[in-house]
Amino acid sequence: MTQADRSKTAFAGRLTRCPQAFEPDRGTETAQLFPDLASELRGLIAGTAGSSPYLRGLAEREVHWLGPALETSPEAAFDRLMAEAAALDAQDLGAGLRAAKRRVALLTGLADLGGVWSLEEVTGALTRFADLAVDQVSRALVTQGIVRGLLPKDTGDAAGYVVIAMGKMGAGELNYSSDIDLICLFDESRFAEGDYHEVRAEFVRITRTMAKTLSEVTAEGYVFRTDLRLRPDPGVTPVCIAMETAERYYESVGRTWERAAHIKARAAGGDTEAGAAYLARLTPFVYRRHLDFAAIQDAHDMQLRIQAHKIRGHVALEGYDLKLGSGGIRQIEFFTQTRQIIAGGRDPDLRLKGTVEALAALETKGWIEDTAEVLTRDYRAHREVEHRLQMIADQQTHALPGSEEGFARLAALMDLDVAQLRGDIQDRLTRVAEIVEPFFAPSETASAPDLSDQTADLVARWPSYPALRSDRAVEIFNRLRPEILARLNARAARPDEAIVHLDGFLAGLPAGVQLFSMFEANPQLIDLVVDIAATAPALASYLARHADVFDAVIGGGFFQPWPGLEALQEAARAAISDAPDYEAKLIAARRWRNEWHFRVGVHHLRGLLDAPRAGTQYADIAEAVLNALWDPVVAEFASKHGHPPGRGAAILAMGSLGPAALTARSDLDLIAIYDAGTVEASDGPKPLPARTYYARLTQAFITALTAPMGPGKLYDVDMRLRPSGRKGPVATALSGFRTYQAEKAWTWEHLALTRARAVAGNSDIGAEIESIRSEILNLPRDPATVLGDVAEMRARLAGARRAGSVWDTREGAGRLQDISLLAQTGALLAAAKARDVPGQLAEGAEALGLSSKDTEALTRAHDLFWSLRAVSQLVSETALDPEAVGEGARAALLREADKADMAALEDAIREVSDKAAAIIAKTVPEQEP
Repeated sequence: MTQADRSKTAFAGRLTRCPQAFEPDRGTETAQLFPDLASELRGLIAGTAGSSPYLRGLAEREVHWLGPALETSPEAAFDRLMAEAAALDAQDLGAGLRAAKRRVALLTGLADLGGVWSLEEVTGALTRFADLAVDQVSRALVTQGIVRGLLPKDTGDAAGYVVIAMGKMGAGELNYSSDIDLICLFDESRFAEGDYHEVRAEFVRITRTMAKTLSEVTAEGYVFRTDLRLRPDPGVTPVCIAMETAERYYESVGRTWERAAHIKARAAGGDTEAGAAYLARLTPFVYRRHLDFAAIQDAHDMQLRIQAHKIRGHVALEGYDLKLGSGGIRQIEFFTQTRQIIAGGRDPDLRLKGTVEALAALETKGWIEDTAEVLTRDYRAHREVEHRLQMIADQQTHALPGSEEGFARLAALMDLDVAQLRGDIQDRLTRVAEIVEPFFAPSETASAPDLSDQTADLVARWPSYPALRSDRAVEIFNRLRPEILARLNARAARPDEAIVHLDGFLAGLPAGVQLFSMFEANPQLIDLVVDIAATAPALASYLARHADVFDAVIGGGFFQPWPGLEALQEAARAAISDAPDYEAKLIAARRWRNEWHFRVGVHHLRGLLDAPRAGTQYADIAEAVLNALWDPVVAEFASKHGHPPGRGAAILAMGSLGPAALTARSDLDLIAIYDAGTVEASDGPKPLPARTYYARLTQAFITALTAPMGPGKLYDVDMRLRPSGRKGPVATALSGFRTYQAEKAWTWEHLALTRARAVAGNSDIGAEIESIRSEILNLPRDPATVLGDVAEMRARLAGARRAGSVWDTREGAGRLQDISLLAQTGALLAAAKARDVPGQLAEGAEALGLSSKDTEALTRAHDLFWSLRAVSQLVSETALDPEAVGEGARAALLREADKADMAALEDAIREVSDKAAAIIAKTVPEQEP
């Protein structure tokens, strides 16, 4: 290695800062012990020794080791230390690990003070040494137990004994003079039942001896102060317990603080593989499946118990606890861990042990906004101050100095003047408290607005609802209620009506603590509920039945880009496959669909989606559900009646699902088509003829979609577009489908076929259906006959139609139904490939004799009516009446149509429908109804 290369990796070449000597004479005396070191390194030693009595003592004791260590890279020096410690014999562990700890403390202290290592590198090195020490001592003691016959042989790695590192050691974040928090366990399944008590007694002895070996202070110093009190119920349990005992404790009486502690838990010594498996089994205890906002109150209670001070403007820094005080280290950690507890059950990406990494992940996933960088910077700065406080005298302290002299020494160690040090600490404490404390502190109760007699009576009933049965729910909701009512009053055009919709939502909640805690921690959800109650009664009614969809709103990905059909299909299959039985799979499918369906509705309501994209996303959800449910339905049916005869079946989507354009309340038009081939019957315990098999299988699939369950139904299903309509079998043979379409189908059935698309089931059969569809659409046709049939259909529709409102976007001349019928006619005459109305109009324009202006006018009319219908299906459960919906609903209609006011929108509806009706009238000959 060249001199230049050595300078890049050696200690001296990487110095970026240097402490000042509070006691210059003492610093100079210590530096003179190292005459052969570079001047920069002697300056580092002088500044360090002149401000830290502890590090001065170490440097003077380790002169012969430190000099050579500083002439190489700190990484190489540390790796040699680790290798030497790992090679220690059992009888030398006590003295050897103490000597190694002195050198680790000296090396990391100088690397920290000189800016050679980052905070994470310093804490990581300290943690690596702690892991090695714990593992070395525990394994040596277990081996002794086996040799002495107190533990059986051949019981696996470390006889199933494991040391779980908690707190900062578990997270790889040990501070400079840190205690180590350990939980010691053994795998009881490896021992005979009769040996249990003797084995446990030996593991208890091993644990006590290990703790003594590590923490006992001798002339050589100590290794680590060890704390075993984080184990389950430490007042009554021994220092080492069986894994099964610990698991039962956490499952039955584990508390929120223990959940938070286990976020950082890590198997650090002994049989780490068994320890990792144990921690994996605890995952459901630490991370709940549903968002756990009730944990916020628990965390707040913990915070109040440990918090030493409250910041109210300027804080007296003398003696201030930098760890437990307001704005301090623990608040940042609690803020991070509580968010992880809340959301980690749904998002494994948030299950991180390190505070800095977790903050970054929480911001990436949208759980915190624009605070990760600030909190990370302040957390690191707090930790650096903490380290220097501990370097002074090797004390596990977090208290700032209590005197001017103490602050002057600390400032010198940090190469700052006292005023700057004080100002920096004060600013950080205040800034952290302002960010973090609102998350934990309950909001103050606001004043509620005046209510009408009707709504006052309604609100008076709320305490009787199931969601407000517990005292805790009442306490939280009483803080929320004035804010909710005030926002409703301010945002809703008809507050009384909005309160009625909110009442339905509250009455439908089975419990309230989790949801109300969620609202309190996420005030934006109150705005969302208010918007829905004031704008979209249909969505409010939906929420009353499916309040658990709020999990999805703040589940980390609610406002992320749309994942696409393929990813949705994988997600739906995963959600369903995890369910243990058939009924659970149907429930899981409904919950999954509800969450995604609600997401699209909220995005559309908020203007994040326009109607066409919302229609596509609703269709993606439906197709994903159909695909994910098909196999479980077939498997359940096959368990009784055998495997599907022949090749199986496919599901053909007709109507709006074919072109992937659904609204919030669309039903599904489906056809089941099967190919039994030459197989006449199934082969199960209760075999069925092929035709009967597929008819009943289809009914089972429809039931799976339509059956009302706890989370509701998936979809209403219409099968009237199958061959022969209501009179035909519910499942059609592939050969029969081909023959029917070629020889018997009416023109209207071929029109419907222009939109058909296979969406689930056997993909080979789906491909054959598409081939048949293409063949049928390419058959030669007489345009006059087709147009005549379409004219007759228009006349029938007109004759059956009631007088409609101008706001009826679906029925009437020049409205959606009329334009769609013309588009399908053009697609049929032109054998068009497009399934959507605009595409069919474009491809069929020439066959219909439409000019480019005609096509443009029809497309514009369709787009307007489709958008208005999509909004109306979202905001109202009845026919659209702008006078009956709230101001928010009208705003959504105007936004979608890009109009300034309702009068302009009504004029636009009349204009485009009149133009579309005129174009259709000249294209399709009129007939009397």
